[in-house]
Amino acid sequence: MTNYSDKACNNFLNGCNCAQSVLCAFTDITGLNEKTSMRLASSFGGGMGRLREVCGAVSAMFMIAGILKGYENAGDDIGKTRHYQLIQELAKKFKAKHGTIICRELLGLDGEDNPIPSLRTPEYYASRPCEQFIRTASEITEKEFLN
Repeated sequence: MTNYSDKACNNFLNGCNCAQSVLCAFTDITGLNEKTSMRLASSFGGGMGRLREVCGAVSAMFMIAGILKGYENAGDDIGKTRHYQLIQELAKKFKAKHGTIICRELLGLDGEDNPIPSLRTPEYYASRPCEQFIRTASEITEKEFLN
């Protein structure tokens, strides 16, 4: 069995944002290739373009849920309800471990951030708890969709 959380964490340590890290770890089950996954998730890093809103790892978990279990018809209110229940359950599992799904709260930051990404230095990785959030989102995804 593939260890998706290790793949996702390695992606992060190799420079991917949090959303890219998770989504790219699951390409074998989403059917997306790595280039498409990288582009799709590129907007969600830093809590959506460094706005520090929903954590990128959580956003990727939701993207995977949509690819695997999403509804396809705009008028499918039952399917939409079931899917939103799934998304809320995934969020609840993440919150149970980390208290929130909001990037700025996870990182202990105030307000918005600027658009310039931080340099990926050893100090950056030592100061960022993102790897644990990536691991959690990956583990939840794996348990939900692969077991």
